Amino acid sequence: MDNQVTLVQKTVVVTPGGRVEEKETVAIEAPYTVGLNGRDIGTAMVLETGLEEFGAGFLFGQGYVTEPGQVREVLVCPEGRISVHAAVDEEDEPKEVIITSGCGGTGKISREMLEGAFDPLHEYTLGFEEIRRFIRQVLHYSPLGQLTHCVHGCGFWSDGKLQAHYEDVGRHNAVDKVIGAILLGKITARGAIYTTGRLTSDMVLKCARIGIPIVMSRTAPSSLGLAIARRAGVTVAAYARPERLNVFHAPERILS
Repeated sequence: MDNQVTLVQKTVVVTPGGRVEEKETVAIEAPYTVGLNGRDIGTAMVLETGLEEFGAGFLFGQGYVTEPGQVREVLVCPEGRISVHAAVDEEDEPKEVIITSGCGGTGKISREMLEGAFDPLHEYTLGFEEIRRFIRQVLHYSPLGQLTHCVHGCGFWSDGKLQAHYEDVGRHNAVDKVIGAILLGKITARGAIYTTGRLTSDMVLKCARIGIPIVMSRTAPSSLGLAIARRAGVTVAAYARPERLNVFHAPERILS
């Protein structure tokens, strides 16, 4: 495993029968400040992979970048800075943000992202043969989750294959990396996203705003996440397994 994202830590396992020294693999969480056109926007605790994508996705969630094509360049400095240069209007005042249930330092979204009408989604349907491969590939793409039990995975599926996969200590961060890949033109929004994290309001909202039509999770949605999905027309599938989905909204995109 890449030394940049893990380290080995000595531990003591305590049981009624005694103590045993062992070693565990630990995910490295590091602070990175995201800047836009020379101005600091915010700092997040992240896993040091997919940082270019994270920078773009983070700015999308904060309301500064709104669509693919705006980001011109992303520079990652090892000292803990992600500098994004984008063709967007400069604003003197910071965006008004709402604190969400987020973890990893990215639990904020701009108020303007939450309000207003949604643009049409990029239509897509998904059958169970693809769903099986999609979920299995996301869960087995990297050994990091099994090694550390500390990261979330997130994948994007389109045109019959896994187009992107990212991991992070925060479920929001992993989704932001997928959204960043869309903003950077590495993938399109026409497809399905699968996350190991729960689907709270901001998770569903960011996917809807970028135009992803199918949002799937290994775990549960929240009530506000479902309300946003209904407003935007997003298909929300929770408790997703290779042989079973629990579709809370717009099941017509899932083909039996």
